Amino acid sequence: MGATRIRVAKDKADLVKSLVASEGTTGPFQTYADAMAFAAALGAKRKKRSPLGTISNKEPGPIALDIFVARGYDFVFKLLAIAETKDAKILSMFDEKSEEKRLQIFEEYANGGFEILRDELRGAVDYSERILLILNADRFKQESTQEDFDLSRFL
Repeated sequence: MGATRIRVAKDKADLVKSLVASEGTTGPFQTYADAMAFAAALGAKRKKRSPLGTISNKEPGPIALDIFVARGYDFVFKLLAIAETKDAKILSMFDEKSEEKRLQIFEEYANGGFEILRDELRGAVDYSERILLILNADRFKQESTQEDFDLSRFL
């Protein structure tokens, strides 16, 4: 089996580059793999899974799976796959189709997460601060009950 690579959609490439810290930028993530893992988790949390469409061949190009494994993100691939398919056979290390399906699920959730981030980060100067606000909003989201007085009913 050849070197497996994780792909980024071409229309999200600029966003992914801006999320990674480099010379002259202050992105909140150290590597593209970190940004993709976060986006995949966000996409899964908000149930947003999007097909990739056109693939970016320039920066960031397809990222080697080994980078994700070295950073400990291989469990994210497996958790997303089993949550999506509800089939333990997707975790098979010996079935190439299962691995391809796991990678596709991860890529599509990451793409969905990048769509969410693109909308949420629009107009933001400091991505780190805005991402922190997004995480806090999700963390402290309170369900409104019928007993609460809600003025929006009258609009």
